Amino acid sequence: MNKRSFENARVWRVGADVDTDALAPGAYMKHGLEVIGWHCLEAVRGDFASGVREGDVIVAGANFGIGSSREQAAGVLRHLGLAAVIAPAYSGLYFRNAFNLGLLLLTCPEASQIEEGERLSLHFEGDTPQVIRANGQTMVCAPIPGFLMDMVDAGGLLPLLKNRKQG
Repeated sequence: MNKRSFENARVWRVGADVDTDALAPGAYMKHGLEVIGWHCLEAVRGDFASGVREGDVIVAGANFGIGSSREQAAGVLRHLGLAAVIAPAYSGLYFRNAFNLGLLLLTCPEASQIEEGERLSLHFEGDTPQVIRANGQTMVCAPIPGFLMDMVDAGGLLPLLKNRKQG
């Protein structure tokens, strides 16, 4: 999948203030991402872990990823194959962890207009992502600096640095 665009992504809606414990519950932190994935968002969306498919997106309210600095909260979404998370605002630590692990976060002030189960596409105009809804409405998101997109394209900061060292 081209990480700079996606087509026909299915939306999973969650509210505001989704914390890292909902994404990667503390009781499962002794396990790897595969086990954490089965419990991802179970306190918020009991149907998420069993129903999410590669290429789906989460659309959230403000402050997505608040709470602890556990990087598994971003890593588990990448492990589950999400194309992106779309929200009006993120926790600063979560934002950095997500890009460091290669998870695309789109900051979109109009995210609340996107509905559960809707199908979306993403395209870039330069460094500015545009979310295209099934009804044709285009939502412009905050620009993403090239160095962050380089991390997404590489699958995270460590793979990016490894590729640079080898290249």
